[in-house]
Amino acid sequence: MPPVLYLFALCNLVIGSGAFVLGGILVPLAGSLGISVAAAGQAMTAYAVATAVLAPLLIVATARWSRKSVIQLALGIFAVGCLICALANNLTALLLGRAFMGAGAMFSAAASALAVGLVAPAQRGLALSITFLGMSISYAVGVPVGAWLGFEYGWRAPVWLSVGASLTMLAAASWLVPANMAAGRASFAGFGAAARQGAVLRAWLRTLLYFIAIFSVFAYIGPVLQALNAISSTQLSITLAGFGLAGVAGTLSGGWANDRFGPMRTMRVQLLVLMTSMAMLPLTAGQVVATQATLIVWGVAGFGLMAPQQSHLASLSPTQAPLLLSLNGSMVYTGTALGAVISGALLDDVQLSRLGWVGVPFCLLALLTLAFEPAQTQARATAAS
Repeated sequence: MPPVLYLFALCNLVIGSGAFVLGGILVPLAGSLGISVAAAGQAMTAYAVATAVLAPLLIVATARWSRKSVIQLALGIFAVGCLICALANNLTALLLGRAFMGAGAMFSAAASALAVGLVAPAQRGLALSITFLGMSISYAVGVPVGAWLGFEYGWRAPVWLSVGASLTMLAAASWLVPANMAAGRASFAGFGAAARQGAVLRAWLRTLLYFIAIFSVFAYIGPVLQALNAISSTQLSITLAGFGLAGVAGTLSGGWANDRFGPMRTMRVQLLVLMTSMAMLPLTAGQVVATQATLIVWGVAGFGLMAPQQSHLASLSPTQAPLLLSLNGSMVYTGTALGAVISGALLDDVQLSRLGWVGVPFCLLALLTLAFEPAQTQARATAAS
């Protein structure tokens, strides 16, 4: 595997930690800014909407740039967003900073396209799993450590840590990424035909649906876990770390399963397991070990979906892979935003401990999209993987 993929993994570790750490510390954040937990949860929405709207536009706007310059721009914007959040003293400033962070998260889409272009088709699953390994490690290390820091030293502490880490990654990328790195460049030429493929539209819809399912819970994961069990901030951090470690295992196993069994079979199993674990989560109230075990299964299945989904998309139109993957990233963050909005709107009617059930129907719909994949599409995607 190209060594630069491991740098991309580290960058995704920083981005994932900064993006999702607030989900575990919404209570102290809300108290500090004098807002409700539901309003604080919309910090996830601001991040998600900015990523969904701005990432594809920035990918196209920088199509003629060197890949190194694109990476530097993304990491620089993310660092600025972290700084604005760290200095925010009201919800408006916080949302503005989160919007900058969301724009900077274009890095993940750009890195995915580079990863696909740097390896042979048979290695796409492994390359993508390495690239996204940092994102899953962020749940194992960055998010729980950030949650602990947020409860012990105030919610700004992990945000300042994100400022320093993102600037460090910017410096590392400026030093280590080759100036002449080449990969498929984004263009709208031929994009319309690729985007009109039924398989492409179904893939985007599938991503949208299962991220709505996941973030209908994860946008409020700290309060949800504390509603299920009376746990301390340290226990919360340990539980989140276990979820993240499961995500690491899922990321690696998802890439391996994609290359071994093909994306469709892999996604079918993972979506079924994810849906089952979400349905089971509210039933674990008062049973800490059961809650943790359910989250581990959830983490393996949820994180394991990214590599096969992206590998499948890239195989449908390799020349349009950068934009297809970027729009898939838009579906990720649109789903993230909608999940937070839907669950936030239901908080007055649905107890925090039961939010897992809100996501189940969306997960089922995502699973049903696989039933419409024609046999020849499945075979082609498997062969290309």
